[in-house]
Amino acid sequence: MKRLFFAVLVAGLMLTGIAHSDDSDSAIATTTAANIAAAAKLDNPGGIGGLESLRGMTELETTRPADPMKHYPKDQGVIDSDYVYQPPLIPHTIRHNEVSLNANKCLACHSWKNAKEMNATKISVTHYISPQQGQVLSDVSPSRYFCLQCHVPQADAKPLVENDFKRVNALR
Repeated sequence: MKRLFFAVLVAGLMLTGIAHSDDSDSAIATTTAANIAAAAKLDNPGGIGGLESLRGMTELETTRPADPMKHYPKDQGVIDSDYVYQPPLIPHTIRHNEVSLNANKCLACHSWKNAKEMNATKISVTHYISPQQGQVLSDVSPSRYFCLQCHVPQADAKPLVENDFKRVNALR
């Protein structure tokens, strides 16, 4: 089995021009570690290969400066939805608001129990329905507990990538 594997490996290297067979000896030519290393070396090892990503044209090994923090206006009105069933955007900052396995700061204001007193929007009744069984629960469904999976703070930020998205006509 090892001989077969080695034969296939050397045949592949021969096709790429890294190894060559010795005409005087019909045995499979051995390939030196230096030849393999030379073949593995790319024009831009560990680089970006000429592609631009959300990191920009920064190479992987390079640590680039962080993007500036997004500006979240304090007295901004609610931004309307762009598509049907879009989770509402959060119209306030959420900095220092913990949403973890042990605590959910969002529920301190937006739960049905506290929303009226806090003058906040109640979370949707759909958040109390178990998606697996379709049962109505007495508390927020575990699959809806981590609010930031769907809801994000609204900010006047440029799109990460160019797009030609248009709002649904019914929401204009």
